[in-house]
Amino acid sequence: MIKKLEAKYIAKELSWLSFNERVLQEAADKSTPIIERVRFLGIFSNNLDEFFRVRVANVKRRVLIEKDLDEQTPTKNLLRDIQKKVLKLQEEFDVTYHEVLKGLAHKNIFLINEDQLSPEQGNWLQKYFTNHLQGFIEPIIINKNTNLAALLKDDLSYLICEMLGGKNIQYAAIAIPTTDSPRFIELPREKGKRRRDIIMSDNIIRYCINNIFSAYFNYKVCNVYAMKVTGDADFGLTDDIDLSVLEKLSIGLKQRLHAKPVRFVYERAMPDHAIDMLKSKLGITRHDSVVPGGRYHNFRDFIDFPNVGRKHLENPPLTPLVSRQFSRHACPFDAIKQQDILLCYPYHKFDHFTELIRQAAFDPNVFEIKICLYRVANNSRLIKSLINAVRNGKEVFAVIELHARFDEQANMEWARILTESGVKVHFGLPSLKCHTKLCLIGRHEHKKQTYYAHVGTGNFHEKTAKVYTDFSLFTNKQAITKEVALVFDFIAHSYKKTTFKHLVVSPIGTREWINKSIENEIKMAKKGYKAEILIKMNNIDDNQVIDKLYEASGAGVKIKIVLRGMCSLVPGVVGLSENIEVISIVDRFLEHTRCTVFHNNGDPRVIISSADWMTRNIERRVEVGCPIYDPAIQQQIIHIFNLQWSDKTKARIIDKKQHNKYLPRGNKRKIRSQISVYNYLKDLESNKK
Repeated sequence: MIKKLEAKYIAKELSWLSFNERVLQEAADKSTPIIERVRFLGIFSNNLDEFFRVRVANVKRRVLIEKDLDEQTPTKNLLRDIQKKVLKLQEEFDVTYHEVLKGLAHKNIFLINEDQLSPEQGNWLQKYFTNHLQGFIEPIIINKNTNLAALLKDDLSYLICEMLGGKNIQYAAIAIPTTDSPRFIELPREKGKRRRDIIMSDNIIRYCINNIFSAYFNYKVCNVYAMKVTGDADFGLTDDIDLSVLEKLSIGLKQRLHAKPVRFVYERAMPDHAIDMLKSKLGITRHDSVVPGGRYHNFRDFIDFPNVGRKHLENPPLTPLVSRQFSRHACPFDAIKQQDILLCYPYHKFDHFTELIRQAAFDPNVFEIKICLYRVANNSRLIKSLINAVRNGKEVFAVIELHARFDEQANMEWARILTESGVKVHFGLPSLKCHTKLCLIGRHEHKKQTYYAHVGTGNFHEKTAKVYTDFSLFTNKQAITKEVALVFDFIAHSYKKTTFKHLVVSPIGTREWINKSIENEIKMAKKGYKAEILIKMNNIDDNQVIDKLYEASGAGVKIKIVLRGMCSLVPGVVGLSENIEVISIVDRFLEHTRCTVFHNNGDPRVIISSADWMTRNIERRVEVGCPIYDPAIQQQIIHIFNLQWSDKTKARIIDKKQHNKYLPRGNKRKIRSQISVYNYLKDLESNKK
């Protein structure tokens, strides 16, 4: 039975690791600008941290539940396969990292350590340490009573200091203070030399270690080794009915601070007795990943690696496009009323949306604003506009998702600020995350109430809108806006029975809609008509949906999928999925768009959505998909999909073995879809009349 399942589906955790391998490929690709290669190392590391905190932690919990069962349970086998794959990726990472260092050196940029300093650089660093770094160093002295697991934070990297001098060994842990001090420091250039030297704060601490301990401990040698722990990111919420939602979440977040570790990474040079001491103090078990690594951890900081060389060492910027439809009108509502508008981030300016809300906040005709906030920027213009709207007498209703993973604390604070400002804040539904990207604006026009809606695939986040590809639809079509209002009503009053004719809403009707849409293409194929499904997603892991796609493939429906991350579907298997092709694109922007096109015998049904085809998005979240009725916008979305399908530079083939081979490039023009999409949209905006 197990073998049959393994042949039919790919474990989503292993598929996710395959995605992160594609990220590592970008770091290894010599055609990628060298500074961008460094940053891809950071993205890979950040992804892996989150993978352990969420997905591996979940697998470990399942293993512990099964501890009394047979040793070879599927979950235990999965955990073993994960650990094996992670070790392989770590080896590939180390090789790529050294290749990247060589690439930097070729451009006269050198990442040096404390043993490579000139006397002048050493003197400069001593002063830098005293003036800029020392005040943030807070050593944890490790003794027999130290509860190390409760003291170490999994978002920080640590230096373990081993002080040797007598019979006893004194250990201490130092957190690398990246919050208060930069991780990368450019050293002053030496006269007559073209090279640029960069040193990490880790190595500054190593160089100045005696400045920290020599006055308090008697030792001859202080050895320093790097380490990092990754903890379980999940937490349980208390059922105490006397506590508010915010209080319950606050308790849960405190639980995360003391979560059991699921991964322990240590510097290879660390002696066995120190490793054993740390494993004992941290409560590391045989179910946890123990990974030997280099002298640097928390590589996610490399995402912000500075370009101290010339501009060509990183990707040239793409100037965000201005929507002609919006720019033609002083009032954005006039633009939307004239026709539906589709913006494609990060190619278009996100400012069009923030400007819409800014103007709505003081527009005397606007009487209400409703919005769903899943993640927002730290210094959000949007939040400021919502507060200003209340000041101007508007009714403002904001749904804030407190369970947006790793943004819980920020969203709690936004909820407090908005509530104190008079915004009506709703925390969604107890059992369902609100993942929708909705905004609804009510306006008095010609003595009537009319509504304007935004339905999108990405968050209202000024920063991520510059690096995530997403669709934003602005519409005045009352058939859509009325149902957007129904979604907000459903969130506020989930006990009411709600039906939708146009919008596809989870958990109410998404699964039914997917099944009916696929079934329609199956019927077309059986009648001998052209039958095709185009799918753009982040992840597909729902077995029921996958089975339906297998059924469609068997009926002759051609299925093309552009998928960023997890893919539990096994494509290209004769007798199962021979009509399904899957590619993945990893490039300068994070592919985040979700859309689907059903051929429907030449009358395409096009939908954009906040939902992936994952069980959680279909059954356990509030998600919204919006049909595209404007023929021009339909063709725009289809054209963008086809450009991505034609990618011969950054596209990889997803196959049953997860090989991540690049699409054959051949002798034809090397299409790089993200650049092609930008140029297409640029031409589109230029040619609009």
